[in-house]
Amino acid sequence: MQLDDTDKKLLALLSENARVPVATIARDLNLARTTVQARIDRLEASGAITGYTLKLGDFAHPRIRATVLISIEPRAGPAVLQKLKTLPTVDTVHTCSGRVDLIVQLAADSTADLDETLDRIGETKGVNSSESLIHLSTRLDRSRS
Repeated sequence: MQLDDTDKKLLALLSENARVPVATIARDLNLARTTVQARIDRLEASGAITGYTLKLGDFAHPRIRATVLISIEPRAGPAVLQKLKTLPTVDTVHTCSGRVDLIVQLAADSTADLDETLDRIGETKGVNSSESLIHLSTRLDRSRS
């Protein structure tokens, strides 16, 4: 599906606030409310919009976040990924190019939980090495608007 400029503007507005009324979006885009609703329905049906979510502030549930850079043995990817899927503090896993093979995002309730997860990652068969980067503060986050 090709997105036109109006679709991109619509998605940007919804990314800022998914609860914004369709009438407000229509005013901002200078379109009829029914046109905006039809575009939203089309974007949902096509998979461009896959859902709406609630983003909790840090006060609601403070979490310790970390990024783990992992180097794995050749052909160990599926087994390592399967192990990572079993760890409840693992939020996302990305494959990447460069000196590491995986970038893993963690969110733990305590330093003990984080330490336990890092131990489980380090002892996973197929993991050659890992480097942990503990997040201290977030200065910009466009991914969870």
